[in-house]
Amino acid sequence: MKKKYLLGCDWGTSSFRLWLFDMIEQRVVGQLHTREGIANTHKLWESQEHKDRLSQEQFFRSELSRHTAALSGKLSMDLREVGVVMSGMASSSIGMQVIPYADLPFALDGSGAVTRFIERDEDFPHDIVLVSGVRSENDVMRGEETQVLGLIYLLEKEGRCPEKSVMLFPGTHCKHVFINGGEMASFQTFMTGEIYSMLGHHSILRDSVDAVSRVMKSVADIDAFRNGVRASLNRSLLNALFSVRTNHLFDVLDKHQNSFYLSGLLIGSELQCLQDDAALPIILCSSSNLHDHYTHGLEELGLLHRTTILSSDMTEKATIAGQFLLWSKTTGG
Repeated sequence: MKKKYLLGCDWGTSSFRLWLFDMIEQRVVGQLHTREGIANTHKLWESQEHKDRLSQEQFFRSELSRHTAALSGKLSMDLREVGVVMSGMASSSIGMQVIPYADLPFALDGSGAVTRFIERDEDFPHDIVLVSGVRSENDVMRGEETQVLGLIYLLEKEGRCPEKSVMLFPGTHCKHVFINGGEMASFQTFMTGEIYSMLGHHSILRDSVDAVSRVMKSVADIDAFRNGVRASLNRSLLNALFSVRTNHLFDVLDKHQNSFYLSGLLIGSELQCLQDDAALPIILCSSSNLHDHYTHGLEELGLLHRTTILSSDMTEKATIAGQFLLWSKTTGG
């Protein structure tokens, strides 16, 4: 059992994913997805009664054990002694155990990754490989590096991995990862998703948009988004943002469409830096509801012709492929 299967855990700030991977047949057998992310789990640990308080690592192990038992029950399989690879925020100060970041340049064969092997014990009968993130002089990532390793592996298998490229990972904190000659040379973080949420829920703009709706359902939605992207080109972002309010005051757009205009302003501002190098291939890696936003944004900025849009299936497989690679390098199998 333990040689055939591998458990992969991607524990993000706001979500938790666990899957069982068949290493021989190279397929996912089953998975579990919850909103019990690292941030809320850390708050639960802090809220324990002091006299009964578990250590941070013990508490996270107990939570991981609970999730593993849930997946075991769901699949009707005994998963004891199956190894676990953990990527994402599990290696951060609010996670299971702090591991120092790997540095740039980061080799994309996995040799540059920083991992820690934790042996199983009576309370948690699974060996763990804990994966750290990557840092530059002024930026950090945890989780995306495992996706990048997996994507490079999958693209190389298909013979379509360019020597140089920039990979886009949309999300709350969007990453632009610059690849050069088998290495991650640099990366940039954009707070696009978080700023959208803050403006849509906690600023003067909250009464001018419907920030809950993110799926484009009509031509009017797409037009509003593209208008936002174009507006980001011609005005300072801090000035252009106030036009979201006047769009509503002057009945130019309703709240639903105005939310896409706001999204267009922010994503357009993010993507403009990619216009600087006209020869650099772009790889869009998105399985989220932001896929269409970034596709339309790239097209509006004249960048779609040099963009490879990966399928959501490949993007989903990337983390698993990266975890499998790191498990093999860390454990020798």
